[in-house]
Amino acid sequence: MRGRTDLVRRVLLGALALVLALLTLDLARPPGARAQEEVATEVVVEYYYGEGCPVCAVTGPWLEDLEARTPGMRLVAVEVWEDAAGRARLVDALERYRVRALGVPVILVGERAWVGFREGVHDVQIEAEVQRCTDQGCPDPADVRLPEGTSGAVATGEVCEGTADNPFQCAPEDDTADVLRLPLVGDVHLGERSLLVSTALIAFVDGFNPCSLWVLTVLIALSLNSGSRRRTMIIGLTFITVTAAIYALFIAGLFTVFTVVAFAPWIRVLVALVALLFAAVSIKDYFWFRQGLSFTIADERKPGIYRAMRRVLAQGDNLPAVVGATAVLAAGVSLVEFGCTAGFPLLWTNLLTAQEATAGTFVVLLLLYMLIYQLDELAIFTTAVVTMRASRLQERHGRILKLVGGMLMLALAVVVLVDPDLMSGVGSSLAVFGTALVASGVVLVVHRVLRPRLGVRRGAGR
Repeated sequence: MRGRTDLVRRVLLGALALVLALLTLDLARPPGARAQEEVATEVVVEYYYGEGCPVCAVTGPWLEDLEARTPGMRLVAVEVWEDAAGRARLVDALERYRVRALGVPVILVGERAWVGFREGVHDVQIEAEVQRCTDQGCPDPADVRLPEGTSGAVATGEVCEGTADNPFQCAPEDDTADVLRLPLVGDVHLGERSLLVSTALIAFVDGFNPCSLWVLTVLIALSLNSGSRRRTMIIGLTFITVTAAIYALFIAGLFTVFTVVAFAPWIRVLVALVALLFAAVSIKDYFWFRQGLSFTIADERKPGIYRAMRRVLAQGDNLPAVVGATAVLAAGVSLVEFGCTAGFPLLWTNLLTAQEATAGTFVVLLLLYMLIYQLDELAIFTTAVVTMRASRLQERHGRILKLVGGMLMLALAVVVLVDPDLMSGVGSSLAVFGTALVASGVVLVVHRVLRPRLGVRRGAGR
């Protein structure tokens, strides 16, 4: 009996020693390690919505589905339109996250915040962040308080906007009013009317590019010398079509690149700095045309362009040969012109990615861009074909175009650097363009009207 009692005692003492050892090991771990394990067991997602909000009608079910297929995720849904307590909770959360929002939905995961929601963009980002928090651990949104000068905002999507008195209250809208359904492309969301305005204005100014206008007017003038309206039409239409196609491919490539690297903040700064360089050189060209650095067609390239034009005209009435030679000329000229034309596509595609434009929206806006971009060239071409007369672009006209384009590029570059959200509203977008045009007008008045009256005759840009 005594031996059996001693055995039981030893077993109990051994078990007690094992328990004490495990407790000691747990206490010896850093508190942060234990907290991280505890956090990793549950990922809290706070979702603020308004009852009847059309954007929330899409966001809520998707979040519920994400919760159902994500172990450890807990969705906390808070209504803010009718519930004053929920609205106060959202205001507090936005203050802690250093985020500005004028509508719902708002989604908080860890230290990141999404204002608005767009399928195909934000759902991918949010799911990736939830997975990261599941693997690595994230704080509960209720415990987040970001320091001054930082922000948890990731991106702004489609929101149901509020009013000045109550930012988180708005009347339910029919969200199909701003959806364009196209075959093959699908639903295109055009709720951000400012994108339409910005696209139209940027494309219009970009279309008055001195480089492309010079080449087109010279080509038309040479083709008119043959006296054949038919040949002029074929050459002009082929040239305009090929250059437009290459330009569209260039813009599509930029949009693809910016979409892929959208999370890299340095990209926005780099684009703005490049645009500032283009703007400075363009404005400089108004005063000192082609002196120093200048984004124009270099003189050493012009003889080659003239030879290519003569090869086009040498094809005579051989239609396939004329089309082929013109297409080759257009492709070559497009490559030479990229230095003149890259500034506005850089800014425009960067603004689209900043506004989280979908691929379908981009396709529609790109078509609008190219249509408006070609309006001036089509007008010049049509006038030449009808009248059988052509006038070449003069240097003084090119300088004015450089000034206006440079001023607009400067304004857009500053907006990209300071606050891209200024382009998310129609009024603010028009204000940016209006400021650039007014500044251009002031320079022209001072330089071309006041300066001569004051007896100042020195300087370029006359």
